[in-house]
Amino acid sequence: MLRLTLIFGGFALAVVLFFLLRRLYVMLPENILRRLVRFWDKLFQCLTWVFAGVTVVTLGFILFHILSNGVPHLFSRRLFAVNVGLGDISMFPAIISTILMVVIVLAISVPLGVFTAVFLVEYMRTGSRFVTVIRSAAEVLAGIPSIVYGLFGLLFFGTFLGMHLTILSGALTMSIMMLPLIIRTTEEALKAVSDTYREGSFALGAGKLRTVFRIILPSAMPGIFTGIILAIGRVVGESAALIFTAGTILQIPSSLFDSARTLTVHMFLLAGYGRYVNEAYATAVVLLLVVLALNAVSGLIARRFSKV
Repeated sequence: MLRLTLIFGGFALAVVLFFLLRRLYVMLPENILRRLVRFWDKLFQCLTWVFAGVTVVTLGFILFHILSNGVPHLFSRRLFAVNVGLGDISMFPAIISTILMVVIVLAISVPLGVFTAVFLVEYMRTGSRFVTVIRSAAEVLAGIPSIVYGLFGLLFFGTFLGMHLTILSGALTMSIMMLPLIIRTTEEALKAVSDTYREGSFALGAGKLRTVFRIILPSAMPGIFTGIILAIGRVVGESAALIFTAGTILQIPSSLFDSARTLTVHMFLLAGYGRYVNEAYATAVVLLLVVLALNAVSGLIARRFSKV
């Protein structure tokens, strides 16, 4: 009871102070108001620089910590052994599994996500209740923790459909996770395309389908690839969902129905053992390089589309 009284009392005091300050602000002379405006502009500019600096310093510290601990142990033969057995710590099979996982997830989620966004933006009426429901569902799905997706993939793909712990089960689960992200980013990219492009295409006699594929999608491609890059980063960095769906077996998969571990899962297991902390840092360095390489390739493709 006392806690509720203090909460409501503090809220009432804040409201009273707000109205008093607002009344005082209206009564101030114009020259003082201008000085206050300049003061607040300077203050928020300084705060922006401070927060940006804190972010850059924090990111730099994390990268320095990972690189300083991982690079000295990066050239161990055991970390890149092709033939692995029980108890090995080689990350080579995990690299192959990670790249394979990214390719399968993008092959499934990108067409579905992009064409869903095209349908919602270009073919559905603005303000439609159906569109509102789909967008709300996508936003809700985007906020669900990955462990929930992992449990769903384990029960549905692994148990109900009989896929068990396989690359395909993990890829399907990750594709469901990526769909909301790709749909929302593609929607925003399509909305950013000026309506004059559509009107000009229609005025020249082009149909709806030709306008979408020859005018709208190429113009929106840089924004679409931004969502794809974010999806790649999430797929590569995911571990909770893949432990339940793809498994943790260290092997080079020979088919989509083999169990395998990705780099993130491999790093998690190495750090969890307690004996291979240095190797876990080296795996983190390789994981950073893989993410940078995939993002660089996606960025090059996006820039090429933007020049077309």
